Amino acid sequence: MDNWDEIRTAYEVARAGTVSGAAEVLGVHHATVIRHIDALEARMKVKLFQRHARGYTATEAGQDLLQVATATDDQFTQLAGRLRGRGEGVSGDLVVTSLAVLSPMLAPTLARFRKAHPDVKIRYLTGDRVFRLEYGEAHVAIRAGRAPEELDNVVQPFIPQSMHLVASPAYIADYGCPKDEVDLVNHWFIGSDDPESRAPFNKWLSSTLPAERIAYRVTDSRGIMDAVLAGAGIGFVSKWEMERHPELVEVIPPKPVWSGELWLVTHVDLHRSTKVQTFLKFLKGEMAR
Repeated sequence: MDNWDEIRTAYEVARAGTVSGAAEVLGVHHATVIRHIDALEARMKVKLFQRHARGYTATEAGQDLLQVATATDDQFTQLAGRLRGRGEGVSGDLVVTSLAVLSPMLAPTLARFRKAHPDVKIRYLTGDRVFRLEYGEAHVAIRAGRAPEELDNVVQPFIPQSMHLVASPAYIADYGCPKDEVDLVNHWFIGSDDPESRAPFNKWLSSTLPAERIAYRVTDSRGIMDAVLAGAGIGFVSKWEMERHPELVEVIPPKPVWSGELWLVTHVDLHRSTKVQTFLKFLKGEMAR
């Protein structure tokens, strides 16, 4: 079976007889319980519970699952007793996820955290995919845009994501620097290859300039940075990239519409763990420097 969380949820529903009772035991929202039960029944292609006004009653298949899960729960209880003394340290994998554009900011911080806690192994996952914290795909997610609204997640404001429109000395030598915002239409730009990009600076670029002026398109922020440095056009880079490349020239002052908020997101089940709390405190301290 792929997901023990769903099996444990079904086990607690069978024991409690209600979604609310299982949710209280598990410390999750009742919608999470329903989602796990629905997913497990769909995966197994069998009804595990009869739904009625008083709650949930296990079917014959559900009773079979309950017997196996009871034995498994006993084994996990014994295992927890053996591991309890080791579970509260800052060790093992720390999985952090963010957009690739944040890597220049986060990589030094992650390296310093690893140096301070040598028993930790960092897994830093970047990309546009939203990793599912409720399924344990990451310990900490740093997300951009509107505040995430997934149930059972703890969401905290982090820092603004400041974006800047820049060109390299090579581009300016070939095409000159825009005189002002009006003059932007006479220049070449680097943009996203994704027409559905939700990034506010990409939306501004596609709505402000004719499509033919975006002469170089890429799939991620690393591609934009490389193209800018190569003189292929004017493009958006983060504040952290500008600090790493002081030779870049900001062609017009930054606009608030280009930037957005960053959020720290953790799952409620892991939020209070020593490892996650230690990392969050370290990360906030680094950003406050």
